[in-house]
Amino acid sequence: MKNILKEKLKQGQPVIGTFVGLGHPDVTEVLSRIGFDWLLIDGEHSPISLETMQTMMQAMNGSNCTPIVRTQWNDKVIIKRVLDAGAHGVLVPWVNTREEAESAVSACRYPPVGLRGYGPRRAGLFDPDYFETANDEVLVIVQIETREAVDNVADILAVEGIDAVYVGPHDLSLSFGLSGPDYNNAEYVAAFDKVVAAAEKAGKPSGMFATRGNIAWAVDRGFTLSTLDSADAFLTHGALTALDVARGGK
Repeated sequence: MKNILKEKLKQGQPVIGTFVGLGHPDVTEVLSRIGFDWLLIDGEHSPISLETMQTMMQAMNGSNCTPIVRTQWNDKVIIKRVLDAGAHGVLVPWVNTREEAESAVSACRYPPVGLRGYGPRRAGLFDPDYFETANDEVLVIVQIETREAVDNVADILAVEGIDAVYVGPHDLSLSFGLSGPDYNNAEYVAAFDKVVAAAEKAGKPSGMFATRGNIAWAVDRGFTLSTLDSADAFLTHGALTALDVARGGK
């Protein structure tokens, strides 16, 4: 196994991905070929089944875009099945402590360093070296989305096998008592800066969910593993733009 995204991150390259919550392989086929470094298939909040995820990842074959799955939870059975289906890594939600980070890593690693059971179905179908390389190549990203996680981010990043951290702005805002992301709130913004600083000190990348409205803000702040909008947002924006033109707008 060779993880192109992980190699880029090791070299210090900034990468851009996007969220995919629309469950059809045509979506990942198109998006994986227009320049994104990675696609984040959402297993947490979308209705996409594992069978559909597999076909979505298969549709990315032949591209240089890396398939990563945000799992439903920090659960070794869920993580194992996603990796066996062909994901090159996972984004694990709601990781708040060092112990939870260790659990995420363990679920992604074969013994003796982890607890992942052997059975890499599609992942190993065309890769005879998959088992020997997977422990080094599978990318493990954990999501920072609570005050507790921000407070513990240095300990989380210190866990061997955690490759990166990723901020979920919406849940983080709720944890701060806000009704949504407020980038004018000093305390809230300080949490982002703390994550970036801890990641830089650990020598690991950090990212966040960003939009066209704040991707420049994210880049300027030091995030190098961000996602830009989502397939849903691109579909809506494109349709609204075309409709506006059709109805005489500019």
